[in-house]
Amino acid sequence: MKKVLIFAAATVIGIGGGLYFALDEGESPTVIQRDFTALEELRAGDIMKLQFGADRGSDVVFTHEDGSNLTLATFEGSYVVLNFWATWCAPCRKEIPHLSELQNEFRGEGLKVVTIATGTNQRPAMERFFEDIGVDNLPLHTDANSALARDMGVIGLPVTLIINPQGQEIARLIGDANWASDSAKSILTALMAE
Repeated sequence: MKKVLIFAAATVIGIGGGLYFALDEGESPTVIQRDFTALEELRAGDIMKLQFGADRGSDVVFTHEDGSNLTLATFEGSYVVLNFWATWCAPCRKEIPHLSELQNEFRGEGLKVVTIATGTNQRPAMERFFEDIGVDNLPLHTDANSALARDMGVIGLPVTLIINPQGQEIARLIGDANWASDSAKSILTALMAE
């Protein structure tokens, strides 16, 4: 029994030491620690589901609406409200008009609303979806094999991330929300004022 405990302790120490040296070698990205308390206090209504925390970025390629390749690095320098959706997603039908309204209000103010249809979404169905809900100001980008969604830890739809100007996720909301609400606008305005 003693040998098993000694072996287990040695294993834990070995793994811990390996992780220390891996982190020391710069193999893991530096996560900027930040206090989000003031922003959390601005949450109300369904924006209460918004969870703050510095997390990760991604360099996974997705498809621009014109068919070219794109990465999130394209948007560096601006805050991004990044929405993952699909044509079959009923809550997306409710949420995307709010994102459209947010785009109209914050256009040109250092904020971009980026919509990415993840999974199998045919272009004609995407166009019909946006036409049916009266949205004509958001991009029809795609992540056909869900590689970006997986890399960003997106499970289920819709999921909306707030990405800072350095390309790092700083907040995540799972499910639909009214992104045109006073709460959402206050949070985004406060972020851009920093």
